[in-house]
Amino acid sequence: MYDRSIIPMWRTQGHSNSCVRNCFGGSRIERNVTCVMASSLLRTCGLLRSARRTPRFGTTSRIYTKTSAFPRTKGIRRISKVCAGIGIGILTTCGSCLYFLDKSVLAVGEELEVPNYPWSFNGLLASLDHAAVRRGWQVYKTICSTCHSLQYVSYRDLVNVTHTEEEAKALAAEVQVEDGPDDEGNYFKRPGKLSDKIPPPFPNEQASRAANNGAYPADLTYLVNARKNGINYIFSVLTGYMEAPAGIEIREGQSFNAYFPGGSVTMPQMVVDDAVQYDDGVRAYTSQQAKDVVEFLVWTSSIEFDTRKVMMLKGCAICLFLFAIAYHVKRQKWATMKTRKIAYVPKQKY
Repeated sequence: MYDRSIIPMWRTQGHSNSCVRNCFGGSRIERNVTCVMASSLLRTCGLLRSARRTPRFGTTSRIYTKTSAFPRTKGIRRISKVCAGIGIGILTTCGSCLYFLDKSVLAVGEELEVPNYPWSFNGLLASLDHAAVRRGWQVYKTICSTCHSLQYVSYRDLVNVTHTEEEAKALAAEVQVEDGPDDEGNYFKRPGKLSDKIPPPFPNEQASRAANNGAYPADLTYLVNARKNGINYIFSVLTGYMEAPAGIEIREGQSFNAYFPGGSVTMPQMVVDDAVQYDDGVRAYTSQQAKDVVEFLVWTSSIEFDTRKVMMLKGCAICLFLFAIAYHVKRQKWATMKTRKIAYVPKQKY
């Protein structure tokens, strides 16, 4: 006789021993032996897992339950992880290739790589030096305005930034602006007002090219944003004039600048020592003038530069205040839930 305690019972979800009897023919002993062999084979393949339980009569028997070899959720998670790893690897590889390709292209070019300078306004909470912005306006007005325009800047934008309101009005009144038509349909000249844009040096592009040997000087309003690493690029170009090295020919009417694309630039070196007399008595070295006009162009490209950082500080303060209120309300509303204690007290002791 076989010991029934060592013969495992194969039970599946929703089935009884009749399934075994229908699947395997023969006597009862043969069916039990067949179940043992099938259970061992399925357990070896990983399709069954065993669990211990204490039977009703005190003996220990082993019960096998049917499980899936590849659970659906685990398979989806595994595939997701593999796909995410492949995607991250592809993005990292492509980014590295583009980075080194850009470096190699810059190394092959004739112009030098623009260095990075420690500008005082690059900090998260740093603001523009308004004295430097005022000096930059003087450099633009004295030197740059002979060729370049600031067609998107109004005189009223200078108020409380580089000049007072009276000074800005005086600057606007120095120019004659075409206005009209009048009651008779004629256009006329009038002194400028704060609402007027800063007038360009030339009336149109053709006149500008004719006066600059065919070159068209760019508008300086958003030049910092229009060039790669614009702040350091403009400063490097203004201070990068030098004699052409051996083997490089410069055409007549052009100058050599190592930081300008191609090395040959039509604009001569205009920013030189003592080209401007500053109102505050600062010595106008070449680097000082370049630094001041760059800071001025940073302001023209982003007139709300300081205002944006002030609004950020105000927004952070408001968010911190609201967070404190929300935390207090949360503690107050959830205090009863977090501090309560649930205990089971039976009606009578057993």
